[in-house]
Amino acid sequence: MQRICGRKALVTGAASGIGRALALRLAREGCHLYLLDVDLPQLAQTAAAAREHGVEVITARCDLSRSDEITACNAAMLAHWGGLDILVSNAGVAYYGPTENMTAQQWDWLLSINLLAPIQFVRELLPALQSRPESHIVLMASICGLVATSRLTAYNVSKFGLVGLGTSLRAEYGRQGIGVTTVCPGFVSTNIFDSAVCGHVGRRTPDPPQLLKTSPEHVADCMIRAVYRDQRLVLITPLARLLYQVHRLAPGLLDFLQRLGRRHCMAKKASPETGDKPEPVVLPIPQSSDLCRRAA
Repeated sequence: MQRICGRKALVTGAASGIGRALALRLAREGCHLYLLDVDLPQLAQTAAAAREHGVEVITARCDLSRSDEITACNAAMLAHWGGLDILVSNAGVAYYGPTENMTAQQWDWLLSINLLAPIQFVRELLPALQSRPESHIVLMASICGLVATSRLTAYNVSKFGLVGLGTSLRAEYGRQGIGVTTVCPGFVSTNIFDSAVCGHVGRRTPDPPQLLKTSPEHVADCMIRAVYRDQRLVLITPLARLLYQVHRLAPGLLDFLQRLGRRHCMAKKASPETGDKPEPVVLPIPQSSDLCRRAA
């Protein structure tokens, strides 16, 4: 995209974290904003900060696990603006813990927000994006969408799906003037680790060391450059780039590391002294006020 100033962008999960940083960075470029989240007080703070750059900012509450609310927000945006130039699908949630502990409701909750909602936004807004001389779609995925990690299976699945969505859209619509960028950060300093559902009773989702994290503002800067350059894939943080290269060049090494201790675990399970396996832990999904917290 050659110019962002004066364009119109929709950003999901804009109340905090990466979504807030993306909204403010777009506002600095002179882009008008339509911001969605379930946390209206924090969303209002983002909007107030964005308006200081002299752009129009519209906010709306949208629970991304509700397809009817997504459709209503899209319709309201198009009725007001009549079109859209940039779609930023950023909101996401996470579940950390043994996959066997996840309920069907928790799977539906995570996939609806992380994968089905972005698909719905793309599906409903593609005609508006196609009507512009040039437009752009940004999908906020994760390094977990390129390299699988333990105890994040549902999150991995949703981010692998986003990477596939971005790759497919770029192949289909690139010649029509629609740029598609998939952003895959490593660890980012957001509230994703605090708000993630943990499948272990009495425990919290572990928070990676600060040394391995980057800031939401750095992610936003990378996204803006990617939109201008029409980049296909953006890897952020040294750890993310390292994991991606190792996965590409030596996939067997990662597989070996992930299987360390396998024989010991199998022997322990086969031991007659091993007791009965405990019942899976069933935890409720967060309330709607937590649903659009952005992860990386």
